Amino acid sequence: MEVEVLDYMYVKGGGQCLSYFFSWFTCERLWFLRLSVNKKKRDLCWSENHTSSLVWYARVWIPDPEEVWKSAELLKDYKPGDKVLQLRLEEGKDLEYCLDPKTKELPPLRNPDILVGENDLTALSYLHEPAVLHNLKVRFIDSKLIYTYCGIVLVAINPYEQLPIYGEDIINAYSGQNMGDMDPHIFAVAEEAYKQMARDERNQSIIVSGESGAGKTVSAKYAMRYFATVSGSASEANVEEKVLASNPIMESIGNAKTTRNDNSSRFGKYIEIGFDKRYRIIGANMRTYLLEKSRVVFQAEEERNYHIFYQLCASAALPEFKTLRLGNANYFHYTKQGGSPVIDGVDDAKEMANTRQACTLLGISDSYQMGIFRILAGILHLGNVEFASRDSDSCTVPPKHEPLTIFCDLMGVEYEEMAHWLCHRKLATATETYIKPISKLHAINARDALAKHIYANLFNWIVDHVNKALHATVKQHSFIGVLDIYGFETFEINSFEQFCINYANEKLQQQFNMHVFKLEQEEYMKEQIPWTLIDFYDNQPCINLIEAKMGVLDLLDEECKMPKGSDDSWAQKLYNTHLNKCALFEKPRMSNKAFIIKHFADKVEYQCEGFLEKNKDTVYEEQIKVLKSSKKFKLLPELFQDEEKVLSPTSATPSGRVPLSRMPIKPAKARPGQASKEHKKTVGHQFRNSLHLLMETLNATTPHYVRCIKPNDFKFPFTFDEKRAVQQLRACGVLETIRISAAGFPSRWTYQEFFSRYRVLMKQRDVLGDRKQTCKNVLEKLIQDKDKYQFGKTKIFFRAGQVAYLEKIRADKLRAACIRIQKTIRGWLMRKKYIRMRKAAITIQRHVRGYQARCYAKFLRRTRAAITIQKFQRMYVVRKRYQCMRDATIALQALLRGYMVRNKYQMMLREHKSVVIQKHVRGWLARRRYRRTLRAIVYLQCCYRRMMAKRELKKLKIEARSVERYKKLHIGLENKIMQLQRKIDEQNKEYKSLLEKMNNLEITYSTETEKLRSDVERLRMSEEEAKNATNRVISLQEEIAKLRKELHQTQSEKKSIEEWADKYKHETEQLVSELKEQNSLLKTEKEDLNRRIHDQAREITESMEKKLVEETKQLELDLNDERLRYQNLLNEFSRLEERYDDLKDEMNLMVSIPKPGHKRTDSTHSSNESEYTFSSEITEAEDLPLRMEQEPSEKKAALDMSLFLKLQKRVSELEQEKQSLQDELDRKEEQALRAKAKEEERPPIRGAELEYESLKRQELESENKKLKNELNELQKALTETRAPEVTAPGAPAYRVLLDQLTSVSEELEVRKEEVLILRSQLVSQKEAIQPKEDKHTMTDATILLEDVQKMKDKGEIAQAYIGLKETNRLLESQLQSQKKSHENELESLRGEIQSLKEENNRQQQLLAQNLQLPPEARIEASLQHEITRLTNENLFYEELYADDPKKYQLYRISLYKRMIDLMEQLEKQDKTVRKLKKQLKVFAKKIGELEVGQMENISPGQIIDEPIRPVNIPRKEKDFQGMLEYKKEDEQKLVKNLILELKPRGVAVNLIPGLPAYILFMCVRHADYLNDDQKVRSLLTSTINGIKKVLKKRGDDFETVSFWLSNTCRFLHCLKQYSGEEGFMKHNTPRQNEHCLTNFDLAEYRQVLSDLAIQIYQQLVRVLENILQPMIVSGMLEHETIQGVSGVKPTGLRKRTSSIADEGTYTLDSIIRQLNSFHSVMCQHGMDPELIKQVVKQMFYIIGAVTLNNLLLRKDMCSWSKGMQIRYNVSQLEEWLRDKNLMNSGAKETLEPLIQAAQLLQVKKKTDEDAEAICSMCNALTTAQIVKVLNLYTPVNEFEERVLVSFIRTIQVRLRDRKDSPQLLMDAKHIFPVTFPFNPSSLALETIQIPASLGLGFISRV
Repeated sequence: MEVEVLDYMYVKGGGQCLSYFFSWFTCERLWFLRLSVNKKKRDLCWSENHTSSLVWYARVWIPDPEEVWKSAELLKDYKPGDKVLQLRLEEGKDLEYCLDPKTKELPPLRNPDILVGENDLTALSYLHEPAVLHNLKVRFIDSKLIYTYCGIVLVAINPYEQLPIYGEDIINAYSGQNMGDMDPHIFAVAEEAYKQMARDERNQSIIVSGESGAGKTVSAKYAMRYFATVSGSASEANVEEKVLASNPIMESIGNAKTTRNDNSSRFGKYIEIGFDKRYRIIGANMRTYLLEKSRVVFQAEEERNYHIFYQLCASAALPEFKTLRLGNANYFHYTKQGGSPVIDGVDDAKEMANTRQACTLLGISDSYQMGIFRILAGILHLGNVEFASRDSDSCTVPPKHEPLTIFCDLMGVEYEEMAHWLCHRKLATATETYIKPISKLHAINARDALAKHIYANLFNWIVDHVNKALHATVKQHSFIGVLDIYGFETFEINSFEQFCINYANEKLQQQFNMHVFKLEQEEYMKEQIPWTLIDFYDNQPCINLIEAKMGVLDLLDEECKMPKGSDDSWAQKLYNTHLNKCALFEKPRMSNKAFIIKHFADKVEYQCEGFLEKNKDTVYEEQIKVLKSSKKFKLLPELFQDEEKVLSPTSATPSGRVPLSRMPIKPAKARPGQASKEHKKTVGHQFRNSLHLLMETLNATTPHYVRCIKPNDFKFPFTFDEKRAVQQLRACGVLETIRISAAGFPSRWTYQEFFSRYRVLMKQRDVLGDRKQTCKNVLEKLIQDKDKYQFGKTKIFFRAGQVAYLEKIRADKLRAACIRIQKTIRGWLMRKKYIRMRKAAITIQRHVRGYQARCYAKFLRRTRAAITIQKFQRMYVVRKRYQCMRDATIALQALLRGYMVRNKYQMMLREHKSVVIQKHVRGWLARRRYRRTLRAIVYLQCCYRRMMAKRELKKLKIEARSVERYKKLHIGLENKIMQLQRKIDEQNKEYKSLLEKMNNLEITYSTETEKLRSDVERLRMSEEEAKNATNRVISLQEEIAKLRKELHQTQSEKKSIEEWADKYKHETEQLVSELKEQNSLLKTEKEDLNRRIHDQAREITESMEKKLVEETKQLELDLNDERLRYQNLLNEFSRLEERYDDLKDEMNLMVSIPKPGHKRTDSTHSSNESEYTFSSEITEAEDLPLRMEQEPSEKKAALDMSLFLKLQKRVSELEQEKQSLQDELDRKEEQALRAKAKEEERPPIRGAELEYESLKRQELESENKKLKNELNELQKALTETRAPEVTAPGAPAYRVLLDQLTSVSEELEVRKEEVLILRSQLVSQKEAIQPKEDKHTMTDATILLEDVQKMKDKGEIAQAYIGLKETNRLLESQLQSQKKSHENELESLRGEIQSLKEENNRQQQLLAQNLQLPPEARIEASLQHEITRLTNENLFYEELYADDPKKYQLYRISLYKRMIDLMEQLEKQDKTVRKLKKQLKVFAKKIGELEVGQMENISPGQIIDEPIRPVNIPRKEKDFQGMLEYKKEDEQKLVKNLILELKPRGVAVNLIPGLPAYILFMCVRHADYLNDDQKVRSLLTSTINGIKKVLKKRGDDFETVSFWLSNTCRFLHCLKQYSGEEGFMKHNTPRQNEHCLTNFDLAEYRQVLSDLAIQIYQQLVRVLENILQPMIVSGMLEHETIQGVSGVKPTGLRKRTSSIADEGTYTLDSIIRQLNSFHSVMCQHGMDPELIKQVVKQMFYIIGAVTLNNLLLRKDMCSWSKGMQIRYNVSQLEEWLRDKNLMNSGAKETLEPLIQAAQLLQVKKKTDEDAEAICSMCNALTTAQIVKVLNLYTPVNEFEERVLVSFIRTIQVRLRDRKDSPQLLMDAKHIFPVTFPFNPSSLALETIQIPASLGLGFISRV
């Protein structure tokens, strides 16, 4: 069914009630999704007792050979006794699943979708193998999450892809967090171990296991990196870097490429990271296990030897490696067997450099490194040694064999001796010793054994040296061990290596099972749950089979001691001892050389061949002695110096591992007596000892388990092979953990969590005050079987499946509530809609009907009028048509009749002539035909007659010869004759009739002939008449022909004229049409041009404005960056200063111990402390009296003061001159920048300036680092020499301290000046970029528009086209000329800039020269120089503007104005000089009188009584001047009472804000009034130092820091407000202007105070962060501000922090109360409003960043309801900003990423339109953050749906072009740069009263 989506809105005022209504309305859900009928039915599939029955539509798991487990739905209810289940697979296929007839076990049930993808597998309601596998697959494939908890185990799946989840920000995010609060991660396990070590003071272990390629080494590496980052080191030796540096070394010598992993660890290691009492890293120690030595001499296909060999070969071209005589890896036998010497993406030469760098860092010298490389190169050359067979039992090495020669040279041994012992061996008996040759096969095996032995010893030596480098110099308090060890292995062929590996895994699995069992037992006992024994797999019998007496290892060692021991005899002993006696031991059916052991993970068949040889690990002693005898190579004997000693269990065992999936090498069979000189302990014995020691270590620590899973064998990223995953899950113990948990009560809820989740199932009367009793009552009603749950002290324990049942009941209740709410809401909505539609329909009908009536009336009127009009119109049309037709008919008739008559005449004429012609032609033709016919007939008759005659003659001749013939012929002749007679008679009759007819015809003919003759005569007469007429006709015809000719000529002329007229008319019309078309085209072109011009102008303006805005923003960003860097430098300097103070205090303490009576005087102390705060105007001559205590300073003071005044005067003059030059230069540069912007339409590139600024900044940072290094050297010097005589004053250390302090102060002053220069440059660059419109373009556009408009006259159409072309050409010429003018102007401006730069340099040189002149000559020289410059400039401009007098006139006017300004400035300077001279004379007189009085030794009493004062203080009666007077000896008392011992709370509440700042400034005013520079300097220095001491002492108190930040800013504002500078005096009253400082310029001290304020602000931010940090996550994320919107999902063993508001839990109200507290304190202290806004912005940024970072790392927080909670919390924060009137502070914008993340959790996430909306909405989030939130999105209720993987891919495709940071987390430590806008005070200084509570009675008002 389809459900409406209701949006939550928070309304101010009524928003709280509305939120509660919606909370009830949705029943913990505000977002309803579409629910299909199938889903509804499927949700009804669980029954209370699901273990015994299955109902319709239940979902189950069935076994599958391909996917291991498949999901299916039940189509028919299962009843007890049924043997077949009717199922339907997910792909829609139906099948019948047969139950096992013996067990009749039902298939496992599938968990609800809401529980799929949980962080902890123990949170699943149904705990079994398919549920675990499916949960891991969903997290790995869909959510791209590689870590998952399984109780106490972290399951890590190798993604085969680099993931951005291991950065520094992620480490900081996990630091200090509880393990269940964050998403599963290796950092969470490391943090838990570190926290438990510090909390429980117990050593920890992290056990990382898994098969090759699963990611064990990487996981262990990240764990160590976490410890190194979080804890740091206890000394400056960077131990954590050394610990991390051991990884590249161990990987190069212990890792290799295999078919399963490109960087497979071929050994096990256990690293103990040591910590001191403060839990900082102090050292480490490494143990290694079971190095795979066989890889040195053999590699399978597609595998490699250890990385170090290939790194050596890749670096063979280095000069230092020339002596090793290395080459390509394919040249050496030991590196080419695998056929894959190169790993894709790995540069072996670069890795070699990293390895050497790591060796150097760990203290392995270059000579030792070269020794290691010599040994490794020797191993490679040893592998190329070949043997030649002499016979079957002996062999030899070819003479001068090059590989052996190189090996001997590198090892420093004799060639003959090594060649001899490679082909021979020594046999020792009781009485004699024999030297026996060996066969070629034995020699090759001995060579390989030697190579393996050398490499194993070298490996051990390197491990020992790494441990020495990592050894702790101080006592170790605790440690965390990281065990990176191989997982359970089973191949087609398993040998000794797999046996040892699986033995180790059996021990580890036993320890793991016991630990899990122990934790379960402790949990039950803690909650007082009845404890029942859980049956779990105990693998102690398997361990006893391996290691007990007469076990496999014991029998193996015993067989190795036998003289004739062999693999076959050992196998027989195994069969005899264990076969049919131990259930875990079996014998293969088809083999007598193998045995099977049933391990905890699987059955493994081991091949006995090679066990004895590998256990003995035979190496010939003679070869070792040859290597020991090396004199030239000192490192080589070191490798074998402990050969005779028993190997330590902690060292690496010299055994090896067989490469994966291949046949093992067959070792040479040892002969009796060979093992006499071998090692005393076998490999198995050593491994067993080291394993026991490891287990003792692990049992003494708290273990943490990481199980690495390999998802597929092809290294495909994020590809999940279910078969391989299940194999590893079974092998690593994850499923055993699940089984143990499922056997008891796996689901555990606190009472509060249960109440919050299932509150919807309770009625109001069921809810009691006691949550525990409430839960008990509800559970008794919901679950009848009490065995399904247990009540603990704090938790409820459920059996497997009960949570799913409760979830089903809850979903049903919610669904019923949803349906009821939908019904009501839909009915209400439809009724409301119907009423609204009915009312609207009535209104519409009324208006429509009226409209229709009016339209109908109008239609009738129009119809009547139309009929009348039609009547007359039709009549007119018909009449006109009739007239036209009649006229046309008459005209047509006339023409037609004439035409017919003419045609008839022509036809008669043609007929007559045709008849005459026919007559003659026919006669001629008839005669010719007659004659031809007659001749032909005669000819034919003749021919025929002749032929007939001949024929008759021939017949007659024949007849004459034959009588009979005649007889025959006469037969019938009589009849023929009779017939012929009759024919003749008839013919006669016809002849007679014809004669009669002929006679009649002749008669008629004769009559006719007579008639014809008469007619002929008549015709002859008429013919003569016709001839006469014919003559007349001929003459007439000639005339007619002549007339016709003329007519034709006239017609042709007319036709030509008409054709010409038509042609002319056509051409004219065509020309007109073309002109019209051209005119229209020109108009359109004109319009297009105008539009384009306007568009271009608009685009240019917009682009300029946009670029200006962007450039302004960029400049602001650059300024903020520079400000931030400067403030960071200040922060670093303050840190160094604090460190320096600590060192100074320590030194003072050291000095005070031997000489308790000695104490430094206050003056010296003040001088040393304040030295760095002195302004640049304090010279060395002034500083000297401060440091020399024993000399009188009165006489020296006069000289210093006069020099000070002169320098102050000269400095002010020089600053004015410099400012004027700088202004002139800025103005010229601004003009050039504007011209360049006008040409290029973009702001100028500030590359050089920014580069200069960046160089300056880098220089500052480098100098800062230099200062840090110097302080480190000072500390080192102090710590090394602790003797009192060394640190006493005058000692070298003391002088070093003073020199360092002086240099630090000088460097700081230089840096401050440079930073000020950088700031001024940034401000000038920002002001230099101003928008400028392109006037020429607009002018041209206007001209073009006017010209085009002039062409609209109709009479000028023919000339329009030509005119437009000319206009276009004119425009082009104008553009060209404009471009040239711009270029010329640009060149001139560049030249002018260059000249200005030269002028500036010349000015600086002259300035430097003037500084060397006396003061009187300087002014004259500067005036002379200015006159010369102006004269040259005048001459230059005269030449420049010689052709343009107007420009020259304008220039002269500006020059005159400038001269007038200069004259006015000169007069002002003269007045100032005269005033200063008067003051100088007064002071000189005063100083002279003081000196005279001192020379006459006047007594102090006389001096006091003498009222001589050269300078009188103007004072009115009963009117104060706003000054405070104090004695110099009271300065320390003033600082103590006003700063050090002042309580901020009392001052803030009872007195005016900023009172200490006003008091201090009034004291400074009095010292300025007295012109006492020493007093001013001392007071300011003491004030600054006092504030620093207070902040150092009470820096964690927010009120103290806020109070002194406010007072420091107020003191700074007072110094600015009363400085006398016009810019700061605008808002002063006349009385305040009278209080300005008169004698001293304290601008440098203002900068020092500004830096101090920055430091205080940064400290305030740190205090805020420390206070808010614990509240943010709990209040913003975990606490349910809107109760009932979200329910707590089931959790696993790793309990997250409860989201319910328990006692002590922070809520949103806690955060708002804290914000109110901060704001009220700052307001009480009188902090500037702008500064308060910056503090609030920083607070909100911290809240948003911390909340978002935790959201991105917590899957349980990424849900729809949590997005609602976050949005509500943010709205509350915004409401707080509105209440405090801080909406314009920028604080809200800092929460934008968090707001968008909350919106992302709530928006629809299905279609492409949703993806587009998300991409446009989440512009403040990075792509990584958006994808992370979508991957983590987790439904909390059944109504929600998961985000499809395809949708996430769509988002990634749409965002791939976005350029943003790949960083996932926000920088929560970021501090915005702070500024202190000038805020003058309206308070009059003379009105300030000093309260007695401050204890400042020694101060008097003046």
